[in-house]
Amino acid sequence: MCAQATEDIKTDQLLGALGGHVRSLRAQRGMTRKSLARNSGVSERYLAQLERGRGNISIVLLARIAAALRIEVADLLRMREAHTAEEVLISDLLREMTPDAHKALLQMFSEQFAVPLETRRRIALVGLRGAGKTSQGRLLAQKLEIPFVHVGTEIELLAGMSTSEIFSLSGQSGYRRLEEKALMQVLRKHDRCVLETGGSMVLDPSLLNTLLATCFVVWLHALPEDHLRRLVAEGDVRPMQDTDDALSNVRRILAERQQFYSKAHAKVDTSGKTVEACVSELSRIVPGGAKGPIADLADT
Repeated sequence: MCAQATEDIKTDQLLGALGGHVRSLRAQRGMTRKSLARNSGVSERYLAQLERGRGNISIVLLARIAAALRIEVADLLRMREAHTAEEVLISDLLREMTPDAHKALLQMFSEQFAVPLETRRRIALVGLRGAGKTSQGRLLAQKLEIPFVHVGTEIELLAGMSTSEIFSLSGQSGYRRLEEKALMQVLRKHDRCVLETGGSMVLDPSLLNTLLATCFVVWLHALPEDHLRRLVAEGDVRPMQDTDDALSNVRRILAERQQFYSKAHAKVDTSGKTVEACVSELSRIVPGGAKGPIADLADT
């Protein structure tokens, strides 16, 4: 008896909430019950029962009503008192927008409502290959006692193949799509981490703006000669592909990307310094580090 009574109470609550949602959304859209019945193919009499919390509706009919109200079925089933008029309008606008418009809206929201720099606990390291992102990032993460995340590794795990295979099968555009998906997954999973980004991630305005809005971004910078020397020492010959002058190639890439890297919140010059010295400098400028002042690129 007790179990049955509890089940009846939950059913009444659900049907009551559902009816209230339908009635509220219909009113906010200026729809009569008759017009909702016509647009959904559900009888006006049944809609009246539903809005009074007495109609145990099927999922098929509920889907028709949701479509007529321009809302998801799941939204109708939320156990809430009501949707505000603002929520309804925002939902309607989002449904009409393109994916590119969604990204622009996210950027606008991020710029206006972003978490203050001094309280951010995600540290994103940007810079060209050979800047020291991996070695310094790992050591900084250990020092701050937070996870170290390599976006390139996350992309390969997501794709189930190596970076070279991704480019071979899907090209640059395919890699960029995976890069965006991997970054979003990392941001959802980690509210505190040191994030090593790919050297070219900053070339995508959407991804760069996402980093700037959600992380404390540090540009690890080095002289072209140091970039090349470190890459060769690691056995990375990519800077020398398709060019007879590897150093000129590195200089050109740095010059082309400087405008993007310089948008970072702070900059650390790694040339002529040990990894430990660079990490010590990083720990002084990043939030949660040694509580030093936040570096300003305008002063560098």
